[in-house]
Amino acid sequence: VQNVFLLIASYFFYGYADWRMLPLLIIATAVFYGLGIAIGNAKTEKADSILSAIAIVLGVGLLVYFKYLNFFIESFAQLFESMGLKTNIHTFRIVMPLGISFYTFRLISYVVEVHRGTTEPTKDLVSFATYVSFFPCILSGPIDRPDFMNQLQRKRVFDYDKIVDGLRQILWGMFQKMVSADNGARYVDDIWTNYTIHSGSTLILAAILYSIQLYADFSGYSDMAIGIGKLLGFKIADNFKYPFFATNVAEFWRRWHISLTSWVTDYVFMPLNMMFRNMGKFGVILAILINMLIVGMWHEANWTCVVYGLYHGLLFVPLILSGSFNRRTKLQTTRFGLPKIGDLGRMVLTFTLVTISFVIFRAENIHQAWEYSCSVVWNNMFTVPYLINRNFYVPLFSCIAAFFIVEWIHKEKEHALDLSEINSQIVKYGIYVVMIGLIFWLGGHAETFIYFQF
Repeated sequence: VQNVFLLIASYFFYGYADWRMLPLLIIATAVFYGLGIAIGNAKTEKADSILSAIAIVLGVGLLVYFKYLNFFIESFAQLFESMGLKTNIHTFRIVMPLGISFYTFRLISYVVEVHRGTTEPTKDLVSFATYVSFFPCILSGPIDRPDFMNQLQRKRVFDYDKIVDGLRQILWGMFQKMVSADNGARYVDDIWTNYTIHSGSTLILAAILYSIQLYADFSGYSDMAIGIGKLLGFKIADNFKYPFFATNVAEFWRRWHISLTSWVTDYVFMPLNMMFRNMGKFGVILAILINMLIVGMWHEANWTCVVYGLYHGLLFVPLILSGSFNRRTKLQTTRFGLPKIGDLGRMVLTFTLVTISFVIFRAENIHQAWEYSCSVVWNNMFTVPYLINRNFYVPLFSCIAAFFIVEWIHKEKEHALDLSEINSQIVKYGIYVVMIGLIFWLGGHAETFIYFQF
């Protein structure tokens, strides 16, 4: 009964966002449900492999058709025209379904795990459909794996501690989104509109604020989704682990969009790494480049995302060549709890490299990304950055500073508003009141979640 109610709620939620694509979600769910059973009942290994291949092709085909077909057609048309060949190719008016990047990955991982024998094919259609369409996660993740269905098989009961923790995580997510992300967007959007006329220092500040905006926006959504999951009795996959405290790009991707990174690592990088294992470090580099190219393309069908993915792939090369690709080190702190100089320097370098990539990610095309980067260098870099309204930035920057201080203090916790070690109810409620007050006072103009477009 719980699952039926949750499935109806999830379909209503998705249909309210984009009712035109609800039938596609239902049909895809039914097809993969049947394929999972067929793979599980396959009499021979060959039949199992054929059915699994069909399922993967269907899953990838959904993405290619709805998300990438126009991109490929336009790219080939431009290529032919650059060679002097006239084309009469026209793009289709294809509406990209909300959340298709997220729910197709759930479908694909299900059939792959059934093929591998790590997941039993379910005959419970309601549970499977709820796993695919679970409303907190369908629009922007996190991307849960098939073991999420184990939670759907158990009756959920009221758990006071879990619900309180879930509400705290929702509150922290709202603070990230409404205070840090939405207010940062006001400055970033204004500067990007006229980036050629602004000083290099202004463009650098806008790039830094966009990195914070992107993180706070997506991490805020993920925290709210995970918190809502806790209210309903579920443990949803983690998606962020304080990525701006990473000391190299490999660690950054172990902390950033974790559910996507781990998905692509398990289903793309590991098979490629096995395929190229006789090629030594060059094989690992090749696997990483393909892996990160897919990560970039997953976001959006344009050349900026292709370059974004390849850029990050190239950042892995020095780590692979030096043998530190898989090395995991714990942050060293001083007696005052601050990072030591070496770790701080590596964090700043990693943040700088990532921020450069986000300029590419934010740009509408490669030309704009290049022009923005050139403007940073050629426009005056040593002037005071332009501010839209000076009185607005004192509270904004104060809240951003507080945001990172809280994250640093709780960097070992599941989320930054984990108050389990505070016993005083007065202190806890004082924190709640302050945060809610800041959200009402500084909450920016409502902005659509950035990852809704993916």
